[in-house]
Amino acid sequence: MKVKPLHDRLVVKRIEEKEAKQGGIIIPDSAKEKPMEGKVIAVGLGKVEKDGKRIPLDVKSGDRILFGKYSGNEVKIDGEDYLILREEDVLAILE
Repeated sequence: MKVKPLHDRLVVKRIEEKEAKQGGIIIPDSAKEKPMEGKVIAVGLGKVEKDGKRIPLDVKSGDRILFGKYSGNEVKIDGEDYLILREEDVLAILE
């Protein structure tokens, strides 16, 4: 994949949760909530201030993150689904 996000944006691949059945009931995919955990695939160079100074990102490629439920824009790249979101939409970095 050759995608380079601009400024303070990230390309994130959602990490799917394991399917769990409770009481023998299988929930259809359309009724499941989308996971809010993902792996950072690519990051931009950082936010540019008004004076031209660039602020580097705290998040780096390979990090596992938590993000808001309705954050970012969904895109399809090389047949795979990804999210493009801003660093400010990241809630936490998982260690």
